[in-house]
Amino acid sequence: MSIFEYNGSAVVAMVGKNCFAIASDRRLGVQLQTIATDFQRISKIHDHLFIGLSGLATDVQTLYQRLVFRHKLYQLREERDMKPETFASLVSAILYEKRFGPFLCQPVIAGLGDDNKPFICTMDSIGAKELAKDFVVSGTASESLYGACEAMFKPDMEAEELFETISQALLSSVDRDCLSGWGGHVYVVTPKEVKERILKGRMD
Repeated sequence: MSIFEYNGSAVVAMVGKNCFAIASDRRLGVQLQTIATDFQRISKIHDHLFIGLSGLATDVQTLYQRLVFRHKLYQLREERDMKPETFASLVSAILYEKRFGPFLCQPVIAGLGDDNKPFICTMDSIGAKELAKDFVVSGTASESLYGACEAMFKPDMEAEELFETISQALLSSVDRDCLSGWGGHVYVVTPKEVKERILKGRMD
């Protein structure tokens, strides 16, 4: 089993009309043993920028703390929040810096940029970016997430429809992956508000 699969994970981000959604599962496991069912993989950088980290849980927490520190330094120096594109470059640089002993996680970044245009991207553990205009996925459930998102995604979805689409994609995907599951966290972000919802896990 790959070290990236040790704790299990599923993260997906999807764009809508002037909005985006990012979702992850809630399971923290040690291989096939479930340790917790309320693990937080998605973190808020600021009101219009979120990051989801799949992979080894300890590296997820370490990398998140380092990113918060760097973003706060940026806010102090520039007196403004970081744009999603700038933040993606920062994450990529931090990961590449550690390429000979990398953080064992794969980030998914989602944010609203200029003119409320949604931005999403993912990258591997050494910071190679993959940009997309519809959806990005990472984690042990990524293969089934790709299939579900391909089938369900429509361009220019409003916030409520986007929530339904990403929720159904996440739940149907983690049902096909024994290393992730137990419901999910979903954040839907529009220019005016951030909605957080918890999808309840199923035991069957």
